[in-house]
Amino acid sequence: MKNYTSMDHFWMPFTANRAFKAAPRIIERAEGVWLHNDQGGRILDATAGLWCVNAGHGRREIADAIAAQAVKLDYSSPFNLGHDIGFEFAERLVKYTPDNLNRVFFTNSGSEAVESALKIALAYQNARGKKGKYRFIGREKAYHGVNFGGISVGGLTPNRKGFGPLLPVDHLPHTLDLERNAFSRGLPEHGIEKAEALEGLLQFHDPDSIAAVIVEPVSGAGGVIMPSVGYLKRLREICTKHDVLLIFDEVITGWGRLGSPFAAKEFDVEPDMITSAKGITNGVLPLGAVFVRDEICDTVIDSAPQGSIEFFHGYTYSAHPIACAAGLATLDIYEEEGLLERAGGEIGDYWQSALHSLKGEPGIVDVRNYGLIGAVQYAAPDGSLVGPKIMQRCYEKGMSVRAVGDIIAFSPPLIIEKEQIDQIVETLGSIAREMFG
Repeated sequence: MKNYTSMDHFWMPFTANRAFKAAPRIIERAEGVWLHNDQGGRILDATAGLWCVNAGHGRREIADAIAAQAVKLDYSSPFNLGHDIGFEFAERLVKYTPDNLNRVFFTNSGSEAVESALKIALAYQNARGKKGKYRFIGREKAYHGVNFGGISVGGLTPNRKGFGPLLPVDHLPHTLDLERNAFSRGLPEHGIEKAEALEGLLQFHDPDSIAAVIVEPVSGAGGVIMPSVGYLKRLREICTKHDVLLIFDEVITGWGRLGSPFAAKEFDVEPDMITSAKGITNGVLPLGAVFVRDEICDTVIDSAPQGSIEFFHGYTYSAHPIACAAGLATLDIYEEEGLLERAGGEIGDYWQSALHSLKGEPGIVDVRNYGLIGAVQYAAPDGSLVGPKIMQRCYEKGMSVRAVGDIIAFSPPLIIEKEQIDQIVETLGSIAREMFG
């Protein structure tokens, strides 16, 4: 029900505000894989909200846990006070992380998780007497949130433009290679040599000046870009060789998106830190986390005098009790329904085959996928940007997708079924024939 008279007061994020408010798309409620708009329409949520509603919308278990916690303990300062649910949640979370990442620093979002991971990297280097290690290396087309550290290591020009000067950072080349890898199923075969660019950047800047390298195992906002076979392992080898930390930004790849709890486990590569958010609470409440290698945390803590604060960083809402309750209920659902592995099974195979059936449709120049992530890339005949137009047509046909330039990105809820995958593919095929046929 509309309880406002004007849309002018809400400055919407990452939105063409004038265009949206001229033709708004208002969602009133959601359930399972479906959104319901104010026009009575049912919209298939093909992006799980924003890469986050992995267990589907409207989960009563999470709502009940939130309500119970709000009555018991709604808030307590995380500075010099603790609460049981925060310690319980941290202990549950690290059961899913690589073996040596057993420390959790809580934040409120993926952006804050990245900011925290960068500061942890600097604190660690300082604590072990390596104050000259102050520089970071990110990657082109990367998205690491919108705080100043995140846009510094990020590689999306619109997010960086106009906000400088930024942190001292250099960038690896991205791994998208349509000429050799178009229509790859799963990880592309070609491109491991792009990891060698890290060796060159380290030599150019001097490894003793580099604190950490940060990459998304699969780039999301940059266009759903997969790493080639062996690429991430090679980054790990180079970082280890030169005593440089490796951070995986798993805000989108974490919590079952690829068929394992984390990409680090799926690809058998252990970074020094993992950033997480979104699916950690099924997107129901804001919460993020940095999973930290034990030795990093111990070094920072042990370097400070007894009784003093070891790390001058944190947030008012770190480990918020109600967000932790939502997270614990989310983990219960993931475990009981086997959702963290589902994308690596039959439904993931069906998703791959269905998406790749679009090969040959007019205007489509690439399809790429892994687990329950996917992207369809278009080439407009006149060179104009077509992604936003396709996104609008999808909505009109009952489907919510994400446009990234000329790429349509998908990250459906992990509870998606075959008939809904069929709807996604049929909708895309019909729009391709309408627009490019």
